[in-house]
Amino acid sequence: MPVHEAQWLELARFALISSSVTTRFASGHAMCSDETVLRRAAGFAAWKHYGQMRKSEGAIPYVHHPIEVAAILVEIGGVQDVDVLQAGLLHDTIEDTETHRDELEAHFGSRVCAIVLEVTDDKSLDKAVRKARQVEHAPHLSNDAQSLKLADKISNVYDVAFNKPVDWASKRQLEYFDWASRVVAGLQGCNAALEAEFDRQLAESRGVVGRSI
Repeated sequence: MPVHEAQWLELARFALISSSVTTRFASGHAMCSDETVLRRAAGFAAWKHYGQMRKSEGAIPYVHHPIEVAAILVEIGGVQDVDVLQAGLLHDTIEDTETHRDELEAHFGSRVCAIVLEVTDDKSLDKAVRKARQVEHAPHLSNDAQSLKLADKISNVYDVAFNKPVDWASKRQLEYFDWASRVVAGLQGCNAALEAEFDRQLAESRGVVGRSI
């Protein structure tokens, strides 16, 4: 597996090209491609998530998700802070790969690492406990982490409806929407544009799933 930054950037090139086909946020995606510091983070994420796929039936490479989260932050949320955008690209590395916090901090700095840690679930806990903690902790996150969490939920709510996870029945999709809305209820006031987009996407996704029942 690649360990050098030049190889990260090569991975980023492929990840950004392939994700440009699936993203709905072209201008936000373009910023991730144009800014060297963001390409570097995208490449690190592509390395760490190498071989992982989203749960959807279409077998979408997992790295497309954090790239979309960063694109949502830019295009919908108007976020220009590169630390927050790097955190968006890296937000699942500690939770879902073998990345250690010290490694992330060494490569991307303490602020980026801190934002990622705020949105990282403790995978040693039962899934139901983790989900309950997301609801409980949402109001206490920093503004940066709240914005990232909103972008993440926008991406996931879309995917649950339009790139349905394998073996998810409509009931489970609707339960996910209910839980996501409880998390987002604790994120009010951090970014009005992202909040409005979540509401819009949630309504659209509920409608799609509701028509399939």
